[in-house]
Formats: sequence, structure tokens, C-alpha cells
Amino acid sequence: MRALLCTRLGPASGLSVGEVDDPQPGPGEVVVDVEAAGLNFPDTLIIEGRYQFKPELPFTPGGEAAGTVSAVGDGVTSVAVGDRVIALSAHGAFAQRWAVDARKVIPIPVGLDAVAAAAFGLTYGTSYHALKDRAALQPGETLLVLGAAGGVGSAAVELGKAMGATVIAAASSAEKLAWAMDLGADEAIDYSSEDLRDGVRRITGARGVDVVYDPVGGNLTETAVRSTAWNGRLLVVGFAAGDIPAIPLNLTLLKGMSIVGVFWGRSMEEEPELHRGNFAELAGMIEAGRIRPRVSAEFDLDDYEAAFAMFTERRVMGKAVFRIG
Repeated sequence: MRALLCTRLGPASGLSVGEVDDPQPGPGEVVVDVEAAGLNFPDTLIIEGRYQFKPELPFTPGGEAAGTVSAVGDGVTSVAVGDRVIALSAHGAFAQRWAVDARKVIPIPVGLDAVAAAAFGLTYGTSYHALKDRAALQPGETLLVLGAAGGVGSAAVELGKAMGATVIAAASSAEKLAWAMDLGADEAIDYSSEDLRDGVRRITGARGVDVVYDPVGGNLTETAVRSTAWNGRLLVVGFAAGDIPAIPLNLTLLKGMSIVGVFWGRSMEEEPELHRGNFAELAGMIEAGRIRPRVSAEFDLDDYEAAFAMFTERRVMGKAVFRIG
């Protein structure tokens, strides 16, 4: 079968598409015939050895895919051959077939084709876990989403609205903010032309926001902390800006606020029942038309350099997806 291969750590220019043996399901595993696979920011880190998980070389990157189960291993009773599924794991998705733990496979929600399904699992799973489980976002609260046009940011905007919050989208260009507003954001801050804190003051009347969803990091994080209301919560989702910020902890005391880590992959391992329930709720939102995964770019597997460049150059809005099957 064809697969994208990482044989040495580094930028996407060092990857290659090659032929590898078809996978066989081990105990507790299923093989998915991949039709589409979602590209996410962690994929750009894992090929450079900068992610929390460091697979042994060579490996196939890719953390989510949609397709059809073609084989099941010993002990698997939750999934059957022929099931249409989304598979989620640390790596292995950018291939024609993928052997994955059956516990990390969920049904494709009604109404999604393979491309949209490949854009659903990681971003909506992460953002719903962050907003519901970690921040306990409540109807009527104000949510500030940094990087609001990216994969997880777009999902957070949609979910925030679906959960009854007032959503402020923050991004680095007018084009990205137009995307976020189309997703349902109530207000917008272009932090390339307006100071983030000034924008929050303008919109909230100096009250501040209840929850900050932060997948960006860098120098925006401290500004976001200073922009929270009393009892505010800052969700640490990622560091797309590249720099891990150091926050003066006296700010948490003065605001009675919390800084909350969001490690969705680890939480999936530790709390599988929680996430099965979350995905069932998300599927219900899709069927009700309250959320809809959006794909802004589709690529063939051979065009991997162009696909990865969209991330490294921070041009992705919503999701980029490989069409494989």
C-alpha cells in the first residue's frame, strides 16, 4: 500500500510517499481502509520530533482518518467489518490502510461524508473537552477564542455558540476573522492591528471575558490572562506561535482565575468513557445542524509538501484534508 513516510526528523520536505506492507490487526485492533485523513498542527511537530509522542523511525504521520473497517483483530466486539468510522491515534493515518486500537474508533456521524468526517474528530473532540470538561463553559458567559480561524479555533467558535456563550473571535487578519464570523462569532479582534486587551475592553466594557481558549501561546497568552474577568479560566490548548509563555502567577491571585491545561490525547487514554459520551453529544449537534466541520483545502497524498506548508505558513482556515482512498 502507499503511505507517507518519515524516515528522518525534520521539515516536510524530508518526507516521501512509498510502498509499505499492508497492516494486519493485532489483538484489540482494527484495520481501516482510509478514504480521507485530516492534517493537524501536531502533525507538523511530530515529524520534527517536537511533539509529546516520539515514534520510532520510520513512521507514517497523521492522527485522524475516516474510512471503512476492513479487518478486526482478536477480542474486538465494538466494531465490525464494513463499519464507517473515524479513527484517532498519534500517528499512522496518512496511508491507504491503518491499523489502530479499536477503542480509538468512533462511528462517522450521520450527515458527514469521509472528507468532513476526517475534519471532525481531533478538532471538535479537543475543543468540546476543553470548553465542557475543563472550563465548564456556561450559557451567557463570554468566550474569547485565539487563533479563531484555525482547526481547533474554528471548532471552539462553533461549539461556544452551540453552548450558549457570547463568542469573541481573535485572529491575525481580516480574512481569518471573516471566516470566524461566518462560523457564528459575535465579535472580532484583529490582533495584528489592535491590541488584544484593548479589543476585549472595547467589547466587554472593561469587564473582561469568562473563558479564554488559547491554542496560540507566545506573547498573546499573558495579555489574554490580563483580559479575563473575575473567576475567569484560561485554557492552555497549544503553542502554535512557537513560544511557551511564562505567566506571572500573581495575576491568577488578583483575578481569582484559573489556568487550565487541555491535553486531549492523554485524556482520551485516561477517561475513555467521558470521550465516548462527548462524541455522542457532538454527533447529536451535527445531526441537529448546530455544528458543521469545514474543510478549506483538500490535497492528494503526493502533494504533502504543499499541505504541510499551509500550516507552517499559518494559512489554514478550518481544516486541510488528504484524499487517500
